Amino acid sequence: MAGFGADAVDTVDAAGLSLGIVAARWHHDITDQLVARAEAAAKACGVTTVDVRRVAGSVELPVVAQALARKYDAVVALGVVIRGETAHFDYVCDSVTEGLTRVALDEATPVGHGVLTVNTLDQAKDRAGLEGSSEDKGWSTAVAVLDAALTLRALS
Repeated sequence: MAGFGADAVDTVDAAGLSLGIVAARWHHDITDQLVARAEAAAKACGVTTVDVRRVAGSVELPVVAQALARKYDAVVALGVVIRGETAHFDYVCDSVTEGLTRVALDEATPVGHGVLTVNTLDQAKDRAGLEGSSEDKGWSTAVAVLDAALTLRALS
């Protein structure tokens, strides 16, 4: 997301919903912040059950997201992928995006893509919900996925 044009939804009433969070350990200083902000958003939305799991890197997120999607109403996947000098960045970003999308569709469970795909560490910090950050992707990803779960619940 470009950081502009987003709907200003700060919270939703997600009382009664459960949330799984899976986060990569790479760039743990940033992913720890993303997790903390996602947990804070879940609490602000009234979610009582939050299960946080950690994996090595972003490529491992989809398989654990799938396991969480089988147990919880919504899932948030969090990580940081920083562009380097090789095509690895493109492969990782494509793999993670396709994997998380497939999990959401296969399990009929919303999966929030909170993996920061950036060119620099400073760009990641600016999106991590730190003091002075321009964006708070942990929070916004959690609220968006809970909103989707509420929509699905209303449709069933």
